[in-house]
Amino acid sequence: MPADAVVDLRRQCAALPLTGLGPALRVVLVTSRETRRWVIPKGWIEPGEQPHRSAAREAFEEAGIVGEAEPEPIGRFGYQKRQPGGVLLPCEVLVYRLRVARLLHDWPERRQRERRLVTPATAAGLVAEPELAALLRALAAG
Repeated sequence: MPADAVVDLRRQCAALPLTGLGPALRVVLVTSRETRRWVIPKGWIEPGEQPHRSAAREAFEEAGIVGEAEPEPIGRFGYQKRQPGGVLLPCEVLVYRLRVARLLHDWPERRQRERRLVTPATAAGLVAEPELAALLRALAAG
């Protein structure tokens, strides 16, 4: 690709759902629908919706999480979203801390995803995106 080529970078939002405090701190991870990789809930920012509210909505839809996301992102990471036909779309994901108020037993994507509560250090080892893993390792370090 030429150095002056413009990359069509899309922006998404993600919730970093946290429950517990201190040594009991846990991150809520879910599996992606297609590849079954461990991820944090993420998705497109809806038109007219504030990104942190989109992140909280994604956490509800994908993982059955009720909670409120902080309005300022705590980090970002990049990944390649696989589109139909195998086309890869470069995405930048803004990450918003979300304090879990409740975990629902039933939610919109329950039959499409697995949900797991793990320590930040374990979460860092499960996710594929290096920048997200670094964010989780920093959280584990306190």
